[in-house]
Amino acid sequence: MEYAGVEEGRAAPGLRVVLTAGGPGPWSETAKGLLRIKSLDYLPVAQVAGSEDGALRDWTGQTAAPVAVWNDEPPQVRMSEIVLLAERLAPDPALLPADPRARAWTLGICREISGRDGLGWSRRLTMLDAQLARQSEGPGREQTRHFCRKYGHDPARVPAARERVIRTLAWLADELRARKRSGSSYLVGDALTAADVFWAAFAALFAPLPQDLCPMSRGLRRMYTETDPAILEVLDPALLEHRDRIYQHHIGLPLDF
Repeated sequence: MEYAGVEEGRAAPGLRVVLTAGGPGPWSETAKGLLRIKSLDYLPVAQVAGSEDGALRDWTGQTAAPVAVWNDEPPQVRMSEIVLLAERLAPDPALLPADPRARAWTLGICREISGRDGLGWSRRLTMLDAQLARQSEGPGREQTRHFCRKYGHDPARVPAARERVIRTLAWLADELRARKRSGSSYLVGDALTAADVFWAAFAALFAPLPQDLCPMSRGLRRMYTETDPAILEVLDPALLEHRDRIYQHHIGLPLDF
């Protein structure tokens, strides 16, 4: 993927989306998946994972990705806001149900997957903890410490984060089984929703797609690949089959960073 710089993106009209460059960051991959399904054209703007880009902060008020900006409207920095913007710019195909209860359930699943202290956030804390345990002193360990500071890693929080990961994966597997019993192939209702896209992208934090479909450095793939037996026990094969189906039939492969 070819990226614009922050200043170029800020000056451009239309839809600009700040994305983590160079790897399958699940928050950014979720945004890309939503926009691809909706066939929305946008200017990708590069963000370096973990960086403290002053120009990005000046434009968007923070330094993470993704961020979506439509013309002169305020930057949308929360995942729910990005979903709602995509729905407004391209109502068809809808990724949020019209029924209020189903809509709320869909957004709730998205929040549990991507929000603060949710599945992705908690998995990131356990990844950083494992990375620190593997590394000796040097530049790599200092970089990991930087990520720890940025994302609030504290060894005392890791057991609760691990338990959150286990509970959430078990719940998502239960949801899929319940939907399958009712004859559906999706997490909510009988059609694709944002919840399916969120899970497909965040599954990378546990079992990345094969290298030919998701090219990653050896170190990043090692960090993303889950090895905790308790977590692997609840990583139901149906969850990964669902990820594969969503990518193959809706988002498209291979991934492009």
